[in-house]
Amino acid sequence: MAYLLGLDAGNTMVKAVLFSIDGVELAVAEKGGSTRHPRPGHVERDLDELWACAAAAIRGCIARAGIDPAEIAAIGCAGHGNGLYALDRDRQPLMGIQSIDVRAGGLVERWNRDGTTDRICRLALQRPWAAQLPTLLSHIRETDPETFARIGTAFTCKDYIAFRLTGEVASDETDMSGAACLKLPEGRYDDELLAAYGLEGCGGILPPVHRSSAVTGRVTARAAADAGLAAGTPVVGGLFDVIASALGSGVVRTGAASLVAGTWSINQVIVDEPIRDNPPFITSVYEGTRFMEVEASATSAANLEWFMREWVAPEADAAERPYDMVNRLAGTVKPSADLPIFHPFLFGAGDDAAARAGFFGLAGWHQRADLMFSLFEGVAFGHRAHVDNLRHRGISVEDAVLSGGGARSRVWSQIFADVLNLPVTVTRCQETGALGAAMVAGVGAGIFPDFAAAAARMVVVDRAHEPDAAAAEIHDRRYGVYTTLVEALRPHWKRWGS
Repeated sequence: MAYLLGLDAGNTMVKAVLFSIDGVELAVAEKGGSTRHPRPGHVERDLDELWACAAAAIRGCIARAGIDPAEIAAIGCAGHGNGLYALDRDRQPLMGIQSIDVRAGGLVERWNRDGTTDRICRLALQRPWAAQLPTLLSHIRETDPETFARIGTAFTCKDYIAFRLTGEVASDETDMSGAACLKLPEGRYDDELLAAYGLEGCGGILPPVHRSSAVTGRVTARAAADAGLAAGTPVVGGLFDVIASALGSGVVRTGAASLVAGTWSINQVIVDEPIRDNPPFITSVYEGTRFMEVEASATSAANLEWFMREWVAPEADAAERPYDMVNRLAGTVKPSADLPIFHPFLFGAGDDAAARAGFFGLAGWHQRADLMFSLFEGVAFGHRAHVDNLRHRGISVEDAVLSGGGARSRVWSQIFADVLNLPVTVTRCQETGALGAAMVAGVGAGIFPDFAAAAARMVVVDRAHEPDAAAAEIHDRRYGVYTTLVEALRPHWKRWGS
């Protein structure tokens, strides 16, 4: 029996999921780490703790499955893109900056004014933003040159975990293109692009780039002891988690759309050729010959996680899990013009790092259930804004596959269908990021000849949500209010705290 192990590392949690080659989820284990906020706008994690979380998740997954780890054919890693995970010149952990960090927001604003953004966009086919890997490198080079001089390797979250598994420094095309480190469509490092970031001569700290399914190393004896694996197990290049979620949702054909309601709002469509006119966020796709046009921001389920932590979990009935309670409450509310509007900007907006979240239009008769429904709706509005941007660039979006934590809620999935006025499907496997990582591992191990074959074998649709015409009309009117308020509030956000 051969198994595939997929790892999915988000901003707060590392998950290990074991799959059969038929896509059956045999066991899952997860381990959450801590986040540090040493200064306003700074969001960091300890790299040794990150590896400890990954190792614990792998050990727990294998123990729950009750298998011999030698039966794992290959391992694939997926992880949140961007941020900055750095080793020093002795390949020891140096820093872990997460993808919701906004310390470099001022640098991006300066680039927008002085034309640097246009230079970067022309070469990388995406606009720089605060938590992007090269943006953070440039910020650190300017503000903390002593720390910058210590950096020996700069890569991403999943690359660091793969490094701890194999001892090899490597990345893949999806992560490095998603970080705007590669010139596109060529898919290679470029001196002119590095110079645009103010990183002349710094190419040596970036990792070698491989195809997602390429075997980049094998589990070392030390990692095997830490994580309960068999030494020598192959590890492939892996995936940027948004691409992993798309693949794990069965999104493999050109024109197929994937929405991820996780920490980030991810809205993406596969295209044969990248858009050059005012391009959105873009990555290579797993086989390296096509591209994923992506609209994204940290405006999705992270809002629910915060609301749950601060306002729901301490008061939840012990007989009912907090998430079950939230879904039950939201499910009792129908769309209405009277409900509050929620802006999901707890960690800024994709086009405005200064954006702030809030409920607008609260009245004395509103209850917690109304706020929960409005939060679900506001997150879906954030996704709609991105989908609309893709459409404005000429990309057709006729249906979508929804994944991420938000897809687990039938109530929320239906709100997505109604807000977007699109058919929305949800696949059987909830851990689509880990499944996508396992699928590229399967291709790398030779179990599948290509990604389409892997998807046909491992992905199964669980349910479909058709938009309700009456609800869609109400949401559409409320979306108009939502967008009007965003524009009205922008100047006030920029003055916040000054």
